[in-house]
Amino acid sequence: MRMNVSARPGEVDLRPLSARSVVLSLLLGTHPPELAAKDLVSGVEPFGVGGSTVRAALSRMVTAGDLRRTDGVYRLSERLLERQRRQDDAVQPDTRAWDGDWEMAVITATGRGPAERAELRGRLGALRLAELREGVWLRPANLGRPWPTDLGQVLRPFTARPDTPPRELAAGLWQLDAWARTSRALLAHVERTHLPADRFTALAAVVRHLLSDPVLPPDLLPADWPGPALRTAYVHHRHTLTAQVPGPDA
Repeated sequence: MRMNVSARPGEVDLRPLSARSVVLSLLLGTHPPELAAKDLVSGVEPFGVGGSTVRAALSRMVTAGDLRRTDGVYRLSERLLERQRRQDDAVQPDTRAWDGDWEMAVITATGRGPAERAELRGRLGALRLAELREGVWLRPANLGRPWPTDLGQVLRPFTARPDTPPRELAAGLWQLDAWARTSRALLAHVERTHLPADRFTALAAVVRHLLSDPVLPPDLLPADWPGPALRTAYVHHRHTLTAQVPGPDA
């Protein structure tokens, strides 16, 4: 049975703050994801990024296809709209009562190259499935999200009731204790940061970690699961950091 877990559990994965990362984070957290150039410039000031640096980053992001610009307003590209959807789902996952069923996906396509296989693995992981063995993925059927229709070309979905006790199966598919340790480390780090740039960097690490939360039914989770607390902290501190950024209708 394969384990599905991020590397180095318990560590805080902080990445350097850049004009691009701040601009993207502001737009990913805005609905609809569009802001005027002047609002983006003022919005990044608390994080120590100057206006000329932001404008240069905006120009490069338009050229790279990350953003679209119309009449001085910048919007996320179609590709990044999907990233926003995944981020929104990570912060507020769509769950339903679990009746004991499991989603199972069996890969049926053959002759795919390494890049295609890696892309499919990434998509199944983003759907919060875990790999039981090569070509067989599953998770409890407690999510409200639909299956992408194009996946029908490469796999067959099933509803299953494994003989293995559910808690035992979940513990074998995901390293839940490791995910929880990293969550608690992130919570502690967020609470001890005070400068806007430091807290912004910490919250970016939080949302990356939430993307890997399996979002299991409560009955399958260890006691004192920190997922809800991590989401609450993210929403609270994110709102505090971005409260001064004008919205698209301001």
